[in-house]
Amino acid sequence: MEQTLKVTNVLSDPTRFNIYEYIVKHHDAVSVVDIANEFKIHPNVARLHLSKLEDINMVISFSQKTGKGGRPSRLYQLSDEVIELNFPHRDYKLLSSIAIESFVELGEAGRKALYKTGKKYGNQVIDNYQTLNTAQQPSIIQKLHILEDAGNMLGMYPNFEYNEVDNSVSFSIKNCPFKEIAIKNENQTMICNMHQSFLKGMFEALFTDVELIEEENMFQGCENCSYVAKLSAVN
Repeated sequence: MEQTLKVTNVLSDPTRFNIYEYIVKHHDAVSVVDIANEFKIHPNVARLHLSKLEDINMVISFSQKTGKGGRPSRLYQLSDEVIELNFPHRDYKLLSSIAIESFVELGEAGRKALYKTGKKYGNQVIDNYQTLNTAQQPSIIQKLHILEDAGNMLGMYPNFEYNEVDNSVSFSIKNCPFKEIAIKNENQTMICNMHQSFLKGMFEALFTDVELIEEENMFQGCENCSYVAKLSAVN
């Protein structure tokens, strides 16, 4: 409870919350000067906000030599520690791990069920979003905006680029919503495959048929997870 109160107190400042969201979206380490320039604030103020986020382990910092002599530059990046705001505390990671292990124990049938369920919920996310926000059949670009908005609400912070020549969509996921579970679970590949099924479900709620191809995976040392979604001829 004490940690939860510290987090809510730190994030109650709108600028500080926006700085944290900026770091999540951009994934790269940032300097005090980067944040000062981005948010049009004095470097000392930027340093204070970053220090507050570091105090509650939402970001971590490290020194990096500039190659120009002088003091090393201090950079800040997203922490791997997951911050939860539950009143009272509920360990959803534990529940998720139990569920994943249960699927694993069921063997191939369990894996298929996990992927099928992931796809189902990805589909439902978009169906619910469309019910709330659209009244007519959207264009391809509008569909990508729907995917982006829904992805942002889920904390994935995706960006999409449509290629008209081969009717495909390239996109990257800057923040994996299953990251903390995958890091601590030996069945990491299974969790990644479930997430891909979830993404495929989101796409197929909007497009007739989709072939989803993974190009980069953040758990293999890449900056983001990136994909190409090949769309059917008619959408």
